[in-house]
Amino acid sequence: MRALTARRLSWGLLAMAVLSAPVAPLVTVLESETSNTLFALSFAVVQLSMASVGALVSLRLPRHPIGWLLLAIGAGLGLRQSIGAYAEVGNATATGLPADDFAAWLGQWTFIPIVAGGVILLLHLFPDGQFISRRWRLVALTSEVIVLAVAASEALKPGNLQSIETVQNPVGATGWLADVVAALNVISGFLAVIALALAAVGMGVRVRRSSGIEREQIKWITFALGLIIIFLAGSAVLPDPLWWMSLLLALASLTAMPVAAGVAILRYRLYDIDVVINRALVYGALTAMLAGTYLGSVLLLQLALRTFTEGSGLAVAASTLATAALFRPLRARTQAVVDRRFFRRKYDSTRTIEAFSARLRDQVDLGELDSDLRAVVSEALQPAHITLWLRERSS
Repeated sequence: MRALTARRLSWGLLAMAVLSAPVAPLVTVLESETSNTLFALSFAVVQLSMASVGALVSLRLPRHPIGWLLLAIGAGLGLRQSIGAYAEVGNATATGLPADDFAAWLGQWTFIPIVAGGVILLLHLFPDGQFISRRWRLVALTSEVIVLAVAASEALKPGNLQSIETVQNPVGATGWLADVVAALNVISGFLAVIALALAAVGMGVRVRRSSGIEREQIKWITFALGLIIIFLAGSAVLPDPLWWMSLLLALASLTAMPVAAGVAILRYRLYDIDVVINRALVYGALTAMLAGTYLGSVLLLQLALRTFTEGSGLAVAASTLATAALFRPLRARTQAVVDRRFFRRKYDSTRTIEAFSARLRDQVDLGELDSDLRAVVSEALQPAHITLWLRERSS
């Protein structure tokens, strides 16, 4: 592809994603459906992040397939959301709109190949745009076939559509094909897990074979994938209404996928991933502990004070003050535990420097100080070489 054609295609796909982003949220706002508006806004943020990062990568590295893949996901998701909004408007209109049932059908299943298929392929190609080997190319193709089978089972499912329950599937399977589709729908979740697991195993193989910059690149995408899995797992096990909040967070965390891919491929502040992971572990654990402490203290204080007061204002106020007082010491403790467990080099370096600072107060021999300082710097920073200059005392 020539450079001019690549630029035009990049800008065209980005424009498609940007122009289609407000369509679905606007339709849900007009229909006064708050929960659907939140999901539509989440999808809009995902498609804009995918398309924006994809355009940035494809414009700078037009031969890199990851940029084009991100652009295709963003533009495809925008097209799918617009088609779904068209179907919603047609269903709400008394006379309907041309082919609105077909638009509703497209909105039913196209999300699966666009997002699931695109993300799985991205994991197989990341970070250099090449498959690990010929065998892993076959594994990736198998994963995509699984995704297409799941999408086909959703597209051919007979009966009313899930996206718009009043619309009958215009291409619903009949006869023996309906039995095959029903069987695929039963195991579709299991098949999706297999496809994602194959991609995750491929990432593990890359990590084992990688070193240096490539290992840091994989850390970024692994971190983003971890966020998505955590929130999706939460949406599967949490009760109503927490499950849809966790699902919203999973959709929002999808924006971390293109951002991580862009940072890794363009190598912008590549080595900051350790800081990001550290902060995520610390503040994630801190938030969970403070939330548990707050809720537990509110319940206990309400039980203890219910004989003295009918309201819960005192319990809430006391719990809030106690939680605020716990923030700083609990944060420091959590940071120390995370550093000791996951960032051992940083923890050991800090302990080494603290011990050296304590010895420095009592050290008077310059030769021993020189040797001790070299040992501390070597252990804490691990430089290639050490040179120490001492200024002579002027007469």
